[in-house]
Amino acid sequence: MNYFANLSTIADSPSIPTAKQGVRLSVAAWYILAAIGHFIFVAYILAVFYPPIAQHGAEALAGMHLPNGFKEGDLAGNLAAISHVLIAAVVISGGPLQLLPSLRKNYPGFHRILGRCYVFACLISATGGLFIVWTRGTIGGLVGHIAISGDGLLVIAFSALAVYHAIGGRIVVHRRWAMRLFMAASAVWFYRIGLMGWVMLTGGVGIDFQTFTGPVVIIIYFAQYLLPLAMLEWYFRVQGKASAKEQWLFSVVVIGLTTFMAIGIYSATTNMWLPRV
Repeated sequence: MNYFANLSTIADSPSIPTAKQGVRLSVAAWYILAAIGHFIFVAYILAVFYPPIAQHGAEALAGMHLPNGFKEGDLAGNLAAISHVLIAAVVISGGPLQLLPSLRKNYPGFHRILGRCYVFACLISATGGLFIVWTRGTIGGLVGHIAISGDGLLVIAFSALAVYHAIGGRIVVHRRWAMRLFMAASAVWFYRIGLMGWVMLTGGVGIDFQTFTGPVVIIIYFAQYLLPLAMLEWYFRVQGKASAKEQWLFSVVVIGLTTFMAIGIYSATTNMWLPRV
């Protein structure tokens, strides 16, 4: 069962699309843009973090845009921080590739190998992130601690469930848990896109940039994974027995979120990532 649209099928469909085709087209547009945004972020990670770390090890994190990245004498914390940064490239690049139906169908061996690497990377990243948050803290205070911890626990749970159902041969169920894992594991990307999109559209209303607190910060901290997960569950629903009206409503909401995501990707790329390369 393909969860993302085959654009050639849509192109050959009648001139007036059906509600189901609207869902496929809107989700395909979302996926393509999200994949592009993920790989831009990966390029940033590889260009900015990998060379200094290769030269200086964990000490390189001290001079980077990474809160509490390095602390003298804290071996466990430094190892957690450096592994969290290095493995982020696998998490961010592996997710979009795993969701490609053509790759899964034509290269099943690669799909399985990449899937194992992806799940392992997600587990290491989530565990390291939880350790860093509760031993070193994070921006946003207690709200940040709770939000990030919630996402980390979901990543661990979704990883276990995706593997469990894959081993049991329940492929359709496995794919659904793998998609949930992708949404939760990509929260670090959704966070940056959401924040920079909001700043570009409003100038940062609702955000205190001195303390990095405020109502918008709280919303984004939780929305970075709860909103994508909620939309994914809605997607599963509209693929079932949902009415044409609900399918069209879903498509409109996805198009709106995709538009905001495009703004966020542009803003993050031009104002956050490129200036640091």
